[in-house]
Amino acid sequence: MPDRRPRGYQPDWQPRPATQELLAAVEFILGRYAAQLPLTIRQIWYAAVSEGVLVRQERTYKRLVDLLGMARRSGRISWLAIGDGTDAAVEPVAYDGADGFRRAQLDAARGFRLDRQAGQDARLEVWCDTAGLVPQLATVTDPWGVPVYTSATGLSGKRAAAQRAAGGGHTCVRILVVGDWDPTGLHLFTALAEDVTAFAALDAPDVLVQFDRLAVTERQIAEFRLPTAPVKASDRRSFPGTSTTQAEAIPPDALAALVRDAISSSRDTEILAEVLEREDLQRQALLERFPV
Repeated sequence: MPDRRPRGYQPDWQPRPATQELLAAVEFILGRYAAQLPLTIRQIWYAAVSEGVLVRQERTYKRLVDLLGMARRSGRISWLAIGDGTDAAVEPVAYDGADGFRRAQLDAARGFRLDRQAGQDARLEVWCDTAGLVPQLATVTDPWGVPVYTSATGLSGKRAAAQRAAGGGHTCVRILVVGDWDPTGLHLFTALAEDVTAFAALDAPDVLVQFDRLAVTERQIAEFRLPTAPVKASDRRSFPGTSTTQAEAIPPDALAALVRDAISSSRDTEILAEVLEREDLQRQALLERFPV
């Protein structure tokens, strides 16, 4: 049978009353967390579950996936409001001529930045198990110049972390990890820490590499009253918890606050202010090279 799922834009979409009601709830959630956009679909689902809009069953998640697909195809919800972390591309750099190249240089000068972690006692990185959360977390970390990576990386990604530690000019690198509270999440955390540390022992022997689990923790499960699920009986890996939950279950604003607090509490504000002042002066000097 031919695949009859919708393709392309769907401007004539007319959802049923029940779908309209759910869509209104989703729009309310997106409005509440406007400062944390883009959200992942699972974040939206957890928010809808916590508000009693949906029951916590996989079928309601699949229903939400279909709904948000049509909502974006129809233009009801912005494409920029939802991220899934699956977009990966390498595009060649090209310009529409000399004027286009000049505009690109001007834009680059306007966006000029120094290393905002320069001079700090430790260099910070944030790693997240869920690729879809990376853009959201990067919005939080950007003012401090802290990068965000996905924990679900391959061998090359782990080695690259050790090489960054070697070339960063710091004697300590702290990696803050956001991951699910389940056997898989803990396994990823342990494997990442062990592998990066082992690479760093040779690539960056004079640098202390530390891994801190920022989320999810059992304390946070209780604090935020996160929904949980039992550990799968088929999973025999060691796990200290009695139940599991996903990082996307943490309300987006609460997750942003966790990351923001972890970074700000370890930054010397005077050093950062000096870097920002030099950054602004150098940016202005660059812009003066472009006649109005």
